[in-house]
Amino acid sequence: MSQETMPLVEDTVTKHDEPAWMTDKRRVAMDQMPTLKMPRVQRFDYRDWQMMPSTEIHWQSSSASLAQSDLDATTAKADDQQISIVQVGQTTTQVKLPAQLAKQGVLVMDLFDAMREYPELVKQHLMTNVVKTNETKLTSYHMAMLTSGLFIYVPRGVVVNQPIEAHIIQDSTKSDHPLISHVLIVAEAGSEFAFTQHLSTVGEAANIANCFVEIDAAEDSRVRFSSLDAFGPKTVTYFERRGLAANHANIDWAVGLLNDGNTIGNIDTNLLGEGAETDSKMIAITDGTARMGINNGVTNRGKHSVGNILQRGVLLGRSQLVFNGIGDIIHGASGAKAEQENRLLMMSNEARGNANPILLIDENDVLAGHAASVGQVDQQQLYYLMSRGIDRQQAQRLVIRGFLGVVLSAIPAKTVRQELITTIERKLTDEN
Repeated sequence: MSQETMPLVEDTVTKHDEPAWMTDKRRVAMDQMPTLKMPRVQRFDYRDWQMMPSTEIHWQSSSASLAQSDLDATTAKADDQQISIVQVGQTTTQVKLPAQLAKQGVLVMDLFDAMREYPELVKQHLMTNVVKTNETKLTSYHMAMLTSGLFIYVPRGVVVNQPIEAHIIQDSTKSDHPLISHVLIVAEAGSEFAFTQHLSTVGEAANIANCFVEIDAAEDSRVRFSSLDAFGPKTVTYFERRGLAANHANIDWAVGLLNDGNTIGNIDTNLLGEGAETDSKMIAITDGTARMGINNGVTNRGKHSVGNILQRGVLLGRSQLVFNGIGDIIHGASGAKAEQENRLLMMSNEARGNANPILLIDENDVLAGHAASVGQVDQQQLYYLMSRGIDRQQAQRLVIRGFLGVVLSAIPAKTVRQELITTIERKLTDEN
């Protein structure tokens, strides 16, 4: 980052009424950026993608009307206990939080509002423990250019029974409007809740989406994270979803990657504490000429920690999908367990897929295993369904639904499950 750019950036964030410590973090990230490397996704090349189109921060508001379809769906099922937040581009258009949860100290709010109202709390957790700004060029870019986000905080011992739902809508009604979004989730000791996000695009302009999620789970807490990613065909996406689990904490991931455009990303859980656990489930469908490369990793650091990875992907058209499952057991993590399963279903002879299990084990007293497969639809299953009077296209869709069902069933929010099923059916129908 040139010295000429720095005064411009500092002037921009000053006008946005940003805390000085946040501007300092931006400055450090900008200084680091030129010396860092791009993230690595094994067996996947994205060097021709434009991932950092702008080195200037642009604060732009978006109309709430762009979220109307999301708001209509939210309103249709609204009740007094609903917890939701809607963000269009950089603009938060709706927040719903029941009064009893607010009295208990639960926070569901715009990240930049949280920086001003709860500066010490946000400063303590924002890209300090879970994700570091100096890891790669894109993590430093994210910190330097950050313009939107959410802050979710659940205090010690609070159990939230209703899922916290977030709608994050990329505003691509205009060009040069990247979505640089950060969801910061803090679960204090003994807390328990589910968080669900919906990612989508409005508009036809070509833009990037650089989206991070950090989950900091204290001892004995449980966080269930689920996401439906459905960005548009002209969106190039990079995501980081990271969790840090303390003693006996539990972080579960259930992610549906249904973006229409090119995507790379990392899901990673650091099981730092003794007895910490994670289940990382993901499905992905690629179609057309879309390319997707994903790392899904678990690092076992705590004794008797348990990490499970389950990935299933379906490839259509001339698309490419790479799954890297990475299990890393650190020396000293005795009694740890690490299992992973990576499976791809090829629906086209022109598609390219790789399912790569990677185990890194530096401890003797552990249990670890992996499975991987790349194949086509089971012809016996198809024959059985067709013999019952079901046509071939419908039979294929049923087989695919069964193939993906183990992940779909893990998503806590019924609305997200139904959205995933609807989107999957649309992709399969469009392909046929």
